[in-house]
Amino acid sequence: MNNREKEQYLREYHVLKSQGKPFFPYAVLKDSAMACLVLVVIIAMAIIFGAELGPKADPSTTTYTPRPEWYFFFLFELLRVVKPPALVFMATVGIPTICMVLLILLPFFDRNPERNPLRRPIATLAGITVIAAMAYLTIEGAVAGSPTEIEMKVPHSLEPGKAVAASSGCLGCHKIGDNGNSGPGPQLTKIGARLPRQAIARTLINPTPPMPTYSKLRQQNPKEFNELVDFLSSLK
Repeated sequence: MNNREKEQYLREYHVLKSQGKPFFPYAVLKDSAMACLVLVVIIAMAIIFGAELGPKADPSTTTYTPRPEWYFFFLFELLRVVKPPALVFMATVGIPTICMVLLILLPFFDRNPERNPLRRPIATLAGITVIAAMAYLTIEGAVAGSPTEIEMKVPHSLEPGKAVAASSGCLGCHKIGDNGNSGPGPQLTKIGARLPRQAIARTLINPTPPMPTYSKLRQQNPKEFNELVDFLSSLK
């Protein structure tokens, strides 16, 4: 933009500004009225339809599959990609914070006064990249499988036991390979090298609280219980 175009822009801006209406109280009153209207609608919907609270939380359940809200799917997928425990903080806090800071600093990097997106390649490319990355990670997180899956490769004969361990809530307190949580229970990646098969079976039947007992599984489905013990005892 040369000096002539800049002067013309300033003249047009001055004319439009003189013809406009002040932010206070004109825009403030309109925004306040709209905010009150939205609040009234929300209160009315809460009174008429109520709030769906769902069942009470059961900390001992082994079938609950935790899933984030849709607007956190991109972080959920980012955690699935960045698996090492040492990098969890970087995936949840570091990378989003760095991206947000770069977007905040973008006006200082790209000081082009043009409003046409085609004439502002840096800002346009940055915006498209962020939107595309968040959209891709959100879609991948939405269609991703259950977070209670064990991706460790095992012999075909141990696949049923791996499926039982994945669906029984073991990953909620333990870590098996790259999956699960690092606590409050110990890691099970090499549990077979520390405990014999009989000791693993006894621990499942008479565990230390807050770990739930698997005695009901042994009584109702001894086959699945033995498959679970076989899988855990093979982790060495």
